[in-house]
Formats: sequence, structure tokens, C-alpha cells
Amino acid sequence: MTNPVLENLKTRRSVRKYLPRQVEPEKLDLILEAGTWAPTGMGMQSPVIIAVQDPQTIQRLAQLNARIMGNSGNPYYGAPTVLLVLADQERGTRVEDGSCVLENMMLAAHSLGLGSCWIHREREMFASDEGKELLSRWGITKPLVGVGGLALGYPDGDLPQPKPRKEGYVVKIL
Repeated sequence: MTNPVLENLKTRRSVRKYLPRQVEPEKLDLILEAGTWAPTGMGMQSPVIIAVQDPQTIQRLAQLNARIMGNSGNPYYGAPTVLLVLADQERGTRVEDGSCVLENMMLAAHSLGLGSCWIHREREMFASDEGKELLSRWGITKPLVGVGGLALGYPDGDLPQPKPRKEGYVVKIL
């Protein structure tokens, strides 16, 4: 049996090289909307999604993330769009909520012919003074914690091949 949703799940891969072509507004809006439909604890919708396409801001984010990582590379792999997911620090399900948002957006991006890669260190980035200053400049004043980010854009090359599924991944108790 084939199913387009399951095929999308099976064929999505993390992309680490992007064409310089920017994501069109219509596609970006669909991806962001998909994020807003992610399940959240008690339906509280604790995450906030920040879409960044300004090259100077992406460069600043990349430098901040790389400093935390301890190197000078571009953690966003040169993607023309970066999506940041933060969540209300008071919600006990903030990490789970933000993770669902990120997954929804990755799957939506793949279904639209775009590539994405989950990026870490947003927690440390937005706990820093520089990260807090960025949030303030963007008009975000409520206390949020970084959950993750997405590099987003058109893949430059073929998608990576999947690894075989491991033995014992699923245990059925029938």
C-alpha cells in the first residue's frame, strides 16, 4: 500500500548544501502554517516561529551559533532561509512542542521540493546577551527558550541516501 504522507516521511533527508535561490513567499507561508498546526501540550501553542531571510541577520545568527559550537563554520550550511523555534520557558512541554513544530515544517518543506536540516544550539544562542538583544530588537519580549532551528532552501545536489532501519526499532506486544 502506498500513501503520500508516509512516502514524504520516508524520503525526507537532512540537507547540508543549498542553492543560493531564495524560498518563495508562498512556499515559506505554507511551511510556517504547517508549523502552527503541530500538536502542543494541552493545545497551548507555546512555540514562536521566527523566519529569517535577511542575509546579514542569518550571518549574525550563524556566527553566534558557531561561537557556541566552538568553530567558525556556517552551522546553517549557507541556507537562504533560517527558521528559529523558541517556546514559552514556563511550559513543561516546551521542548516537545517546539520539536513537533520543527518536524512539521521539515515535512512540509520536503513536500514542496525544499530541503531542510535541524540545527541545534538555539537554546544557548537565545540565553546569551546577544540572543536576548536580537529577540528584543524583533519585538519579542516574553520569556522564551530556544528549541531548535531549521536551515531551509533548495538542495544543491541529490538528497543523501537513508541508513537502513535498525534491528529492534519496533517491539510489538500483542
